Amino acid sequence: MNKNLKGKTVAIIAILLVFVWGIFLGTDPKASVDAMRKGAAERGVAWGIVSGIGQNIHLGLDLKGGLHMILQVMVDEAINSDSQRAAERMQTSLKAKNIPFASISVDPSRPDRVVMKGVPPEQSSTARDIASEQLSEYDMSSDANGALFLTLKPSVLRDNKTHAVQQSIEVIRSRIDTLGVSEPVIEEHGLGENQILVQLPGVDDPTRVKDIISSTGMLEIKQAFGNNAYPTEQDAIAAAGGLVDKMVLPGSSIGSSGASGYYVVSRNSVVAGRDVRDAEVTRDDAGRPAVNFQLTGDAGTRFGEFTGKNIGNYLAVVVSGKVKEVASINAEIHDSGIIQGGFNDQSAKDLALVLRSGALPASLHYLDDEVVSASLGRDSIKQGVTAAIVGMLLVMVFMLIYYKGAGINADLALFLNLIILLGFMGFSGAVLTLPGIAGVILTIGMGVDSNVLIFERIREELRAGKVPSQAVDQGFGHAWLTIVDTHITTIVSAAILFLFGTGPVKGFAVTLVVGLLANLFTAVFVSRVIFDAHLVGKERGEPISI
Repeated sequence: MNKNLKGKTVAIIAILLVFVWGIFLGTDPKASVDAMRKGAAERGVAWGIVSGIGQNIHLGLDLKGGLHMILQVMVDEAINSDSQRAAERMQTSLKAKNIPFASISVDPSRPDRVVMKGVPPEQSSTARDIASEQLSEYDMSSDANGALFLTLKPSVLRDNKTHAVQQSIEVIRSRIDTLGVSEPVIEEHGLGENQILVQLPGVDDPTRVKDIISSTGMLEIKQAFGNNAYPTEQDAIAAAGGLVDKMVLPGSSIGSSGASGYYVVSRNSVVAGRDVRDAEVTRDDAGRPAVNFQLTGDAGTRFGEFTGKNIGNYLAVVVSGKVKEVASINAEIHDSGIIQGGFNDQSAKDLALVLRSGALPASLHYLDDEVVSASLGRDSIKQGVTAAIVGMLLVMVFMLIYYKGAGINADLALFLNLIILLGFMGFSGAVLTLPGIAGVILTIGMGVDSNVLIFERIREELRAGKVPSQAVDQGFGHAWLTIVDTHITTIVSAAILFLFGTGPVKGFAVTLVVGLLANLFTAVFVSRVIFDAHLVGKERGEPISI
C-alpha cells in the first residue's frame, strides 16, 4: 500500500473514531458513562449502550413527549405601556417649561393614543412644539375643545407590535433556559398573528413550567392612594373619585395569597419590570421567604426622586397586575427593595427567576396547551427505527446481490454514513424528530443512489475495454459531477425547509443535509480508497467483482 493510500486510510479511521465518540460519549463523556452504567445495571449491557446513545442524541417533542403550547401575545398592553411612558415624558417636559395642564393620559379606548387636556390656548403652540420634539413617533391632532391627541404612527405601531412578540420570545427562552429544559422550540407561530409556539420536550413538571411562562412577571411600583383595602372593586372606584390618573387593582389574595381587597393606585408606574437589574430570594424580618430586587442606575435615580418627594405617602408593589404589598414611604429609597407577601420557598424562587430573566412586555393568553404523551414517542421511535433498519438491510442485500464484491464496498460506505450522521447529532445537540428519522431513511436512499451512479459508470468503462484501475478512475471521475449536482440541489431545498419550517420540519432538514454531506464523503472518498486498496493487491488487468 503506497504512502498516499495509507494517509487516506488513517484519515478515514480518525474521522470515524471522532464520530463514534460523538455517538457514545458526546460532549459530556462523564454523563454518558453514568447513563450507560445506570442502564446496564437496570436492564443489561445492551440497554446501557442504548442509554449512552440517548444521553447524546436528543429527541424532539414528537418522540420524547412534553408540553406543546400556542400563546397569544396581548400586544395592546405593550403599546399601552409605551403610551404611558410617552405621557410621562410630556408631563415632565411641560412642568419643566411651567406650562399648566389638566391631565395627560392614555386614551382608555385607544392604547396607541395619548390625550392632553387643559393646556391654556395661549400656550398650546408651545405644547405642540414640545410634543413634536419629544414624541416624533406620534401624529398630532386636536378637537374643538382644545384637547391635543397624540396617536402613534401606523408604521411605528406595527414595528412595536412585532418587537413585543420578539421580546416575548426572548424572555420566554431565557426563563426556559434557566429551568434547564433541554432542546426547547420557542418561535413565532406562523399560523396566527402575534402568536408564539412553545414546545418543551420531556418536561418533568408541566404545571410549574406553564405557570412561569404565562406569568407576565411584571414588577411595577406605583403610588398608592392610602393603604386601605376596599372589599369590592366598586367601593374602590367610588373612593377614588374618578379614574383619570388612577386605577383599581386587586390584591394578590384574590385567588392566591398576600394582600387582600382592592387598592387605588396611580395609572403610571414609578418603576417597571424593565428597570429590574437583578432579583434573588431573601428573608424578611419574620424569617419568611421574600424577594430582593435591584434596580438599574436610571431607575434608581427616578425611584429616589419619587420617594424623596412622597415621604409619608404610600407606594404599592404590583406583580403581574396584582398588589403584593402596600408600604409607607419613611425615607428616600434608591436602587433596591424587598417584595414581601405570602410567599413560600418555591413561589419566591419562581418570582425571582421571572424578574431576573426579564419582564414580558405584555401578558400571554393560552390558545392551545396540551401534554404530548411519551408513549406515542416510543411507538414512533420503534416504528421509525424498524423502518430504517429493514430498509437499510434490504438495500445492503440488494447491493451485494447486484454488484457482488463491490456491494461490500457500498454497504460499508452506507454504514459509515450512518455513523457520521449520528455522531454529528451527538456532538451538535441537534434534535431528532420523527421527520428527522424520515430524513435518515431518505439519506440511505441517496447514499445508495450515489454508489449506483459510480458502479454503473465503472461497468461502462469495463465494457469499453478499460483495465480495472482505469475503469475505477474514470468511473469516479465522471460520476463525481453528477453526484455533486444532485446533492447540492437537495441541500438547497433542505436549507429552505430549515429556514422557514417549524421544529419537526427543521429536524428533517438537519438530518437530510448532514446525511448528504456525509454521503459525499463516504460514497466518493471512502469508497474510492476501498477500491484503490483492493486494486493494490491485484495484477494489472485482473478483473474486479462488480
